[in-house]
Amino acid sequence: MRRFYRSTREKQLSGVLGGLSERYGIDVSILRIVTVLSGFFTSGITWLIYLIAAIVMPTDKQLD
Repeated sequence: MRRFYRSTREKQLSGVLGGLSERYGIDVSILRIVTVLSGFFTSGITWLIYLIAAIVMPTDKQLD
């Protein structure tokens, strides 16, 4: 079973979007743009979820 993790390779802030990008095969730049835009449309709820994920999700090196 594949797990969610924070990437240490595709990382700008904490690696959450890099990990999602590696898991689903989506370009990380697209995920970053969508996250920033959705943060404005949801009054910051997206950024709060990102922050919680950054705290809770393990890194890819912790899973090895």
